[in-house]
Amino acid sequence: MENNTLIRYEHVDICLDDYIVLKDVSFEVQKGEFVYLIGKVGSGKSTLLKTLYAEVPLRRKDLLPEAEARIFDYDLIGMKARKALALRRELGIVFQDFKLLTDRTIEDNLKFVLKATGWKDKLEIAQRIEEVLTQVGMQNKGYKMPHELSGGEQQRMVIARALLNHPAVILADEPTGNLDVETSQAIVQLLHDIRQGGTTVIMTTHNLSFLESFPGRVMKCENGNLTCNETK
Repeated sequence: MENNTLIRYEHVDICLDDYIVLKDVSFEVQKGEFVYLIGKVGSGKSTLLKTLYAEVPLRRKDLLPEAEARIFDYDLIGMKARKALALRRELGIVFQDFKLLTDRTIEDNLKFVLKATGWKDKLEIAQRIEEVLTQVGMQNKGYKMPHELSGGEQQRMVIARALLNHPAVILADEPTGNLDVETSQAIVQLLHDIRQGGTTVIMTTHNLSFLESFPGRVMKCENGNLTCNETK
């Protein structure tokens, strides 16, 4: 792929079991873009996002011979489990339901991820945790347990976790789905700030008001198809 093209899909059918969720999907995402993936509940936007980190597999038997699906230098079609793990270490993934480890502090949540992805030096680990907490405006909250934080604070911690390994792409699946309006605006602003630093962000949402307040490219899932030529 070209240097600035991070993701390319060409003529990909996205399936769950034997059901085609999205037909003949083709799009590219460039370095530094902010992309909204919109659509009604059940339209396929989260399923498409999950193919990008190989949670939903793309199987060659389901696809036309000319189909292509690549992210970075990874071929997503027929990806093996070991390759999928390596890919996920290069991505930042932000979940709607947080997925924080509830039996340990925020700092220990972040430390767990770093150690699991190969970090060993204690000083470097501590420095990186301080950096990401500062980046999301939570530098004084690392000692707290997840249940001691508000929903917005927990989502900021999830974004901090996604940033740990300097990802080129952040995938955010309905990151404001469980948050109030004011907190939601702050989270989308934070993701836009991260994008200003050069990180590509792809965010699924059904809240179309974000498109006016925080401009980005729009891809829409509707009636089994993906359209991606809209901009806001």
